[in-house]
Amino acid sequence: MNYFSSDFKLGILGGGQLGKMLLSETRKLDIQTYVLDSSKEAPCQFGATKFFLGSLMDYETIYQFGKMVDLLTIEIENVNLDALDTLESEGLKIYPSPKTLRLIQNKGRQKDFYTENEIPTSKHQRFVGINELKKAIEDDKVEFPFVWKSAQFGYDGNGVKIVRSTIDLLGLDDVECIAEDMVPFKNELAVIVSRSVFGEVKTYPVVEMEFHPEANQVEYTICPARISEKVAQKAQKVALQVSEAFNHVGLLAVEMFQTEDDEILVNEVAPRPHNSGHYSIEASYTSQFEQHIRSILNLPLGSTDSKVAGIMVNLVGAEGFSGPVIYENIEKIMEIPGVTPHIYGKRETRPFRKMGHVTIINEDMKEARKIAEEVKNSIRVISVQ
Repeated sequence: MNYFSSDFKLGILGGGQLGKMLLSETRKLDIQTYVLDSSKEAPCQFGATKFFLGSLMDYETIYQFGKMVDLLTIEIENVNLDALDTLESEGLKIYPSPKTLRLIQNKGRQKDFYTENEIPTSKHQRFVGINELKKAIEDDKVEFPFVWKSAQFGYDGNGVKIVRSTIDLLGLDDVECIAEDMVPFKNELAVIVSRSVFGEVKTYPVVEMEFHPEANQVEYTICPARISEKVAQKAQKVALQVSEAFNHVGLLAVEMFQTEDDEILVNEVAPRPHNSGHYSIEASYTSQFEQHIRSILNLPLGSTDSKVAGIMVNLVGAEGFSGPVIYENIEKIMEIPGVTPHIYGKRETRPFRKMGHVTIINEDMKEARKIAEEVKNSIRVISVQ
């Protein structure tokens, strides 16, 4: 099929920052894009060939949107899968497939999948709601501390909480959930695997993630990870095992723990471009966004090697600020060589909301990490007072 400068229409479910960065690649190749999102302020509203407003969880909305395009992909996994099943049965190509998304969308089912496929992961238990979880604690079937996760619709900093006592149960949503054993770990790592329609597979280098202690959000992504070659090879091997088990098409970001004894445990996955791959826009020969487009269109996959060391700094809304956004000191960081800001296009900020990221590239990893700290301490995402 002729994708370029033609009548071919690529549909994207979700119009957030990941979609916006996908559009930068489709525009390079002159591929028509139709985007559906529930917010009229979605970052994709200006970059898509056509932007449609509608719920991603509504069957009819998804179905009618799918009938307008030639191939459908996602930038968020929380979408109506029944509609995707119908569209796929009628011949629409959907990557990743509804089957893959069903295994991933519910975190309880996702964890069961790891166990069933002998993929190393922490022990977990599933519960229909908070009362069943409390009963399990009373019966000594769940021990403190543990990690509580909402089974569906959670994301960075939301739907996840470390529970150290019964007091921490207060305020948790009464939803289907899982309780995971706490894992003592040295590092949180991630590997992005790309897989084309015909099965060509490539992995990006292992990255290391540093998290904000309160918001449970990634503050820094560091590539390459500061780990031994032996551990890196083990992480790559596990990531490929996960990718093969899911048999996905497109990108799969595999988040992992490096334990105290250097074992690798899978935390969770995302079947789309991911925060851990943002560094690749400047630091890699092929960005994760270009690679996703290559994968779903069954084009040759690009080189995943890094040109230089890369560090990504997340820009999130500062505590105490809500309203029209201001990026304080952005001109200061733009004076620094190798620093590139990416602003997502969200007009309103609030505490810990993802508003953008900054990439730092440098031949010297230590220097890149030093600059990343300077960037983090310089720029603030605040609002008009």
